[in-house]
Amino acid sequence: MITGTNASALSCVELNPSAPAQAAVIWLHGLGADGHDFEPIAPLLQSQLSIPTRFVFPHAPHRPITINGGYNMRAWYDIVALDLSHTEDADGIHASARQLHALIQREIDNGIAARRIVLAGFSQGGAIALHTGLRFPHRLAGILALSTYLPLASTLSEERDTANCDTPIFMAHGDEDTIVPLAHASASRKYLQELGYTLEWHSYRMPHSICDAEVADIAAWLGDVLPA
Repeated sequence: MITGTNASALSCVELNPSAPAQAAVIWLHGLGADGHDFEPIAPLLQSQLSIPTRFVFPHAPHRPITINGGYNMRAWYDIVALDLSHTEDADGIHASARQLHALIQREIDNGIAARRIVLAGFSQGGAIALHTGLRFPHRLAGILALSTYLPLASTLSEERDTANCDTPIFMAHGDEDTIVPLAHASASRKYLQELGYTLEWHSYRMPHSICDAEVADIAAWLGDVLPA
């Protein structure tokens, strides 16, 4: 495990394979968590992949969250209201997208082709993965979006990049989710499909969380988008 120390970039937890990495998964956590949140499942996923893969878990910056009374916590953008489509924090979303873009570029500079990079995220992290990946100017391996939704949806049709028009997307959600309602995620899924994106959808009997069946489905999907 290596924790990034570059002050100009996001601090990250990195899990490197025993052989030189040929692919990378950049995984963003949800509101109030940190880069260690999904670290425990990385070895399991890594063991299911046919190529050596680096897992990168960045820590979101601390910022005040309006819906939590202005409490300062790790977040990719501010949440103003329970209705996630109401008064979206466009500036915060764009800032986090730039930081994720920089992490992708770092992997490319380290010899990992963009087509071997997966963007992943849970909740807020999944929203940033979707937002950034669909606008990224080079073809990515895939976008993994868990218990989340598409932010700033009204600007996607104009801002999306054709490089990722056919990038595989994996969306999964709990049917008992009270944080990001299933209906909100389903509306995002429908809109993405209307725009022609290749999307694999899963729902599970769970709250705003992950489950064993979901992890197994993620492993299978990663194997498909990161083949030997």
